[in-house]
Amino acid sequence: MDRYWLLTSNTYGTWLPGDRKGFVGFVRDANDRQVIRNSPGTPVESANPPLQRYARRLLKSPPVRFTLDQAELLLKQFQETAQFRKWQLLSVAIMANHVHWVIGVPGDPDPESLLRDFKAYGSRKLNRVSKLAQPADWWAESGSKKKLPTLESVLAAVNYVIQQEYPLVIWTAPVPELNIAGGRLV
Repeated sequence: MDRYWLLTSNTYGTWLPGDRKGFVGFVRDANDRQVIRNSPGTPVESANPPLQRYARRLLKSPPVRFTLDQAELLLKQFQETAQFRKWQLLSVAIMANHVHWVIGVPGDPDPESLLRDFKAYGSRKLNRVSKLAQPADWWAESGSKKKLPTLESVLAAVNYVIQQEYPLVIWTAPVPELNIAGGRLV
């Protein structure tokens, strides 16, 4: 594999602009110019309750929280997507309100396309099996894409993923060259 990434996406409506834990996105700077605050390693914007209330009113459907059954379906779909695309899926953590993937890819594709493929195929799978009314969207727009340039950063990302709190599903591929076996770094 030529590139490794830690990808993260939230479910629809669960991390809105103005959120109390901070947020990334478009804001106004001191000169009232619209800027985007989403660069890796930079602080998130502070809580803004009026903005959060406004964003909540704009939602097309209630926020999405995955169930265990949905998480298990998603994991199978993510594995299938990676295999079809010839990507190396190293680890996945699916929580009720977000997902982390560590993935190796040949070449240097746009990481947004990697994230888009996982979310699109995951949405299709959920739409096919959902017995409840489907949300307008399963996923938040875009997501976090962190390049992992070294073996140490790949291992740190896998370790981060497998140590998530409150997971519905955690999966790690046994990858001998990375000394990963059965979800544990060895």
